[in-house]
Amino acid sequence: DMQLICEAYSLMKGALGMSHDQMGQAFDDWNKGELDSFLIEITRDIMKFKDADGSALVEKIRDTAGQKGTGKWTAISSLEYGTPVTLIGEAVFARYLSALKDERVVASKKFPAPSRKFEGDKKAFTEDIRQALYASKIVSYAQG
Repeated sequence: DMQLICEAYSLMKGALGMSHDQMGQAFDDWNKGELDSFLIEITRDIMKFKDADGSALVEKIRDTAGQKGTGKWTAISSLEYGTPVTLIGEAVFARYLSALKDERVVASKKFPAPSRKFEGDKKAFTEDIRQALYASKIVSYAQG
């Protein structure tokens, strides 16, 4: 679930240029519907939380993730049984990439992110992100 929420965050921040307060409001709205969950709730709270200097605390958190091993074990078991769990596998790979912080910093200097922002209907796109997150969660739960 967290990887899916991170993907939604990335789209809202990078493509839509939403502020943390705006993202917090979106997660708050989403938490009142079918996406109602503890993870959406705490994501909302984290987006809105300010540090002592008034800036968004989330921007000061190192963007690396650790592994407990459950996703890796699930992916290995899926290979052994011939059962695809593609979403879980991709989440594990994203965590591996996350751990390569130094390499990602070097790569970001050589290959900067696109600077072009979305120019369409941001409200409709935010709703598309919500629906995609919901559909992705269904796939995740179906896969295990």
